[in-house]
Amino acid sequence: MRIAHALCAAALACVLTACTSEEPARTVRSGAPAPVPDAGTPPRVTVTTVVDGLDHPWDVVQAPDGTLLTGERSGRFVVRRPDGRVEELRADLSDLYAVGETGLMGVALALDFEDSRTVYTCQGHRDPDDVRVYAWTVDPGWTTMTRQRTVVEGLPVARGGRHAGCRILVHPDGTLYIGTGDATRPTAPQDPGSLGGKVLHLNPDGTPAPGNPDPGSVVFTLGHRNVQGLALQPGTGRLYSVEQGSSRDDEVNLLVPGGNYGWRPDREPGTYDESVPMTDPERVPGAIPAVWSSGSPTIATPGLAFAAGPQWGPWSGALVVSSQQGEKLLLLRLSDDGRSVTESAELLEGEYGRLRSLTPLPDGSLLVTTDNGSDDRVLQVAPV
Repeated sequence: MRIAHALCAAALACVLTACTSEEPARTVRSGAPAPVPDAGTPPRVTVTTVVDGLDHPWDVVQAPDGTLLTGERSGRFVVRRPDGRVEELRADLSDLYAVGETGLMGVALALDFEDSRTVYTCQGHRDPDDVRVYAWTVDPGWTTMTRQRTVVEGLPVARGGRHAGCRILVHPDGTLYIGTGDATRPTAPQDPGSLGGKVLHLNPDGTPAPGNPDPGSVVFTLGHRNVQGLALQPGTGRLYSVEQGSSRDDEVNLLVPGGNYGWRPDREPGTYDESVPMTDPERVPGAIPAVWSSGSPTIATPGLAFAAGPQWGPWSGALVVSSQQGEKLLLLRLSDDGRSVTESAELLEGEYGRLRSLTPLPDGSLLVTTDNGSDDRVLQVAPV
């Protein structure tokens, strides 16, 4: 059943909160430029290939028993068992819409996975064409995934598959945050009645989560272009997103309920105008500036996680951003208020090609998927 998601724009405007912004050429605080922080010395890491022979693996998760689950965008689930065996997981994906950037995308485990065996996926759906989040159950032997229900449907999809999002973050309270793309629809990001160009917040049954700006809507924030990464900051509970820019300004944003992040590509009626600013305070009054932006050109930023644990040394607690175009991991040390970047460093530049998803593990290491389209891998990146 399609979820009701009408949202009053006035209600959103009243809860907008201003943040600071950082760009590669300057840090902006209250309109005053400041020098960019110098790049710091990156931490030493080891990189291990844990799965190879994949085709565009979009996401990867680790179950409590150590099993890794990943999915190829074109429509295949793959597991790596704790003993190292890699096998295909049976699942009915006959209605998958896999075109361009759209297909089998975000994967997440339910908070109660050990009891429920529930897996959430975000994927394109064919006939009718849209993007949906499904709940599946996987058998204890990790052989078969069975679809149980549709959590949310009606996320827009483009004919060529551009800007589908779609990342799922399971909050410690059991609710779901979902980053969506605008599907190149000019009015979607600023339209409170569209699920495109948003971050959604909902209960596992698909109803709006408590604390949403409009209690009757799943929309949490709006004014986004293509949100593909979400991460919670340990110790603070702050929620961050990363999204792909146009010809400039990939963005990391600190999300607040009802926040509008300023993407409005409808300057000419009926035209998807990608020349507009990623954050446009003139045409979107009250638009919240980014915590970090890439400047020009973009580096294509699909993944987001926090580096956690003493193994990371002075970089423990830093935000990690993956890059497809830049073929690297970017480490961003945040200010105490979480609204700007004080230092940055880079890892793995040019070593493994395009890097997509980031999944933190309990031991402090990160799972990273490559996005090269030929012999893609799941890597484990561990600080020395």
